[in-house]
Amino acid sequence: MKILVLLKKTPDTETKIEIASDGATIDHSNTKFIINPYDEFAIEEALQIKEKVGQAEVVIASFGDASCKDLIVKGLAMGADRGVLVSNDGLDSADSLAVAKVLKAVVESEQASLVLCGKQAIDDDNMHVGTMVAELLDWPHVNVAGKVTIEGESCTVEREVEGGQVEVHQFNLPGVVGANKSLNTPRYTSLPGIMKAKRKPFDNKSLADLGLNASDLSNTVVLKGLEYPAEKPAGQVFQGDDVASMVGKVVELLRDEAKVL
Repeated sequence: MKILVLLKKTPDTETKIEIASDGATIDHSNTKFIINPYDEFAIEEALQIKEKVGQAEVVIASFGDASCKDLIVKGLAMGADRGVLVSNDGLDSADSLAVAKVLKAVVESEQASLVLCGKQAIDDDNMHVGTMVAELLDWPHVNVAGKVTIEGESCTVEREVEGGQVEVHQFNLPGVVGANKSLNTPRYTSLPGIMKAKRKPFDNKSLADLGLNASDLSNTVVLKGLEYPAEKPAGQVFQGDDVASMVGKVVELLRDEAKVL
C-alpha cells in the first residue's frame, strides 16, 4: 500500500502579512514558512495507518520552490519514507486548479492507493485542492475527516457536521481524504528521526518529468488586488456603580447605532 501525503508551505500563523508594492501580491521577504498545520495531521494519520497495516510506504509530495524541501524533510523526520518535490520553475503563479493538475500527475506517477491532505490551507483558506485532485482523478473523496479506518481495500471515514452529528462514509480505495485537527495529534520529531531524514530518498522533479508544461497550467482565476481588512472601531467601556444607567446606554447603542434591536 502506498500512501501519498500532499504538503503545502504556508506562512507561520504569527507572521505579519505584508502586501507588496504592486498591490496584488504578498511580500514574503520577511515571512517565516511552516508546514500547513492541517497537512501535519495528514502526515500523522498516514504514519498511524502504516503502523496498523504493516506493509505500507508513506510518500510526502509538494509543488513549489526549493525551500519546500526543508518542510518535506520535517515530514520524513516524523517517519515518512520518501519525499517528492515538483519545482514550480516557469510559473509566476498557480491557482488552485493548476496546483491540483500537478498533484494529480504526481498521484498517477506514484500509483498511490490513498491520498491524504489537510482539509484546507491556512493562507488562502480556499479548501479547493484536495477535492480538485480527487475530481481530476475521478476518485471518491471525503474532507474534514475526524477518523479514518482502513480494512483491506475498504476505507471508512467519519466527519463531524453541524449540530455535533457524525457522517460516516465508506468507499473502496483508491481515494482522497482531507484531515481535520480532530483526527489525531501529530508526533514530535526526534533527533534520530531528523538524522535519518537526511538519508531518506528524495526526488526532485520538473513539470516536464510529469508530462506537463507551464502552458498546461494557465490560471483560471486572476487576482486583481489585495487590501488589508478595515480596522475595527474602538470599543466602548462603561464604568460606574449605576448598573441600570449603564444597561440603558448599552441598549440605546444597540438600538440606534448597531441597529440590532
